[in-house]
Amino acid sequence: MARSSNKLLVPGIEQALDQIKYEIAQEFGVQLGSDTVARANGSVGGEITKRLVAQAQSQLAGTARTQSK
Repeated sequence: MARSSNKLLVPGIEQALDQIKYEIAQEFGVQLGSDTVARANGSVGGEITKRLVAQAQSQLAGTARTQSK
């Protein structure tokens, strides 16, 4: 299996990302792995990105509100 050359910015986050990945795959009814079509695996990756961006936006909005007080 090919290894990603992407480096994670937060050390030790792999386990949390894997948990998110498998939760989303279960929600979508996707069995992750090399036997699964790229479209199904990609839908899981896309959803991970959406959720992480939403979480970051929420945190940034909270930070902005705190700083403006």
